[in-house]
This record gives sequence, C-alpha cells and structure tokens, in this order.
Amino acid sequence: MKFTLNVWRQNGPKDKGHMATYQVEDITSDMSFLEMIDVLNEQLISQGIDPVVFDHDCREGICGMCSMFINGEAHGPGRGVTTCQLHMREFSDGDTITIEPFRAKAFPVIKDLMVDRSAFDRIIQAGGYVSVNTSGNLPDANATPIEKADADAAFDAATCIGCGACVATCKNASAMLFTSAKVSQFALLPQGQVEAADRVLNMVKQMDLEGFGNCTNTGACEVECPKGISIENIARMNREFLSASLTSK
Repeated sequence: MKFTLNVWRQNGPKDKGHMATYQVEDITSDMSFLEMIDVLNEQLISQGIDPVVFDHDCREGICGMCSMFINGEAHGPGRGVTTCQLHMREFSDGDTITIEPFRAKAFPVIKDLMVDRSAFDRIIQAGGYVSVNTSGNLPDANATPIEKADADAAFDAATCIGCGACVATCKNASAMLFTSAKVSQFALLPQGQVEAADRVLNMVKQMDLEGFGNCTNTGACEVECPKGISIENIARMNREFLSASLTSK
C-alpha cells in the first residue's frame, strides 16, 4: 500500500507552522498508524530531513500520549481506539491522509504533532486525588460496602486516560469530559466524600484558568473518546459543583 500524507510541521508554539506532503510506500495493512509514521521518519532521515515529531509510549492504548488528529477525527477513523491502535487496513491503497496535532489554546504545540497537555496534570493536582490516613489503623477497603451501580460507574470514569480527544473534538475545546471523569471516579465512592466539595470547586477553577472552553452538550467528546467516557459524568460534575458552591464557605 502507498499513501500521500499531509503532515503538520511546526517548530514550536510560536512558529506559524505549515502542512508538508510526503509519499510513503510498502505499507502493509497490518501496520499500526504509528508504525506507518515510523516508516515515514526513516525515509525522511535517509533524505536528511528532520523526522516528524510525535508523542508515544505504551503503543497499547493505555497511556493516551499518541494523540493525533487524522482526517479531521481525533485518533482517526474507528471508535474506541487510540491512534496507536489504529491500523492501516482502515484506509484504502492510494488514500491521502491528513495528520495534525490536537488543537486547543490549552494544548500548545511543542513540535509537529506533539502538544503540551500538562494543563491536564494541573487540573489533577488541583484536587484529583484522595488524602489517605496511613496511620496503620485503617479499615480494609474491601470491607466498605459500595453499591454495585456506583462502583461500576466509578470504574468506568476511572478508565479515562487523559488523551485529550474530548478537547480536540469539542468546538469549544472544553475539558469538561476529562475533568468530570476525574471528579466522578471519587464522587461515587465513600473514600472521596471527605474532600468532595473542595475537589470539584478546585478542579473546575483550574480547568477555567487553563483556558479550556465550556460545554455546550453536543456530545462529540463522548463519540470520539477512545474509552467511551459518558457525558453523564458532566451532568454529575455539574450537580457536584452546584452543591459545593451552595454549601461551601
């Protein structure tokens, strides 16, 4: 298989950037999208051209670092997959593929297809955790009764890998799905109740400070999320936020 690739090249956040067109050949249908990019980079290096910079780590759909905007879709065609899980059999021989970084004010481009998503880290640092008493007198967590529906919903929220597809897909570059997933995974469990009010207030405040847009309920974030995080979490976070706003000093 051979493809024409329109790839975004940008030297840094202050560089204007541009699209560059490359041809790749001898691509097999079983190659992952990242393996195809590896082939492109080997070709560019042999020609004395700087390779295309992109982020990746696990290549198993776990870390979310491989995020790319492919033919106008976060992580490319298909549902429930990250870029590293996308295979070239999803494309036809001779296709033209446009590859861009995730675009959002809060995700400045580091270089080419790699963006800085440390804004997500700062949202987590603002309250996405529980404080644990390690005195040695704690009850066994398994001894704490939790409704199965709540446990399942908390687990589903906790599957968010923070890839940023929700932000890249949203017309407002909103981080509501990400933030609400991180709020929900604790709000549904008794271990998260002690800091519940401070958590949601602080995380939403940090989300706004980072420059993310607001949610207008189009649902595109849920559709493109590789882990299928539900927008029900956004509704839950809004309820948590309203309650905390009314009861906190």
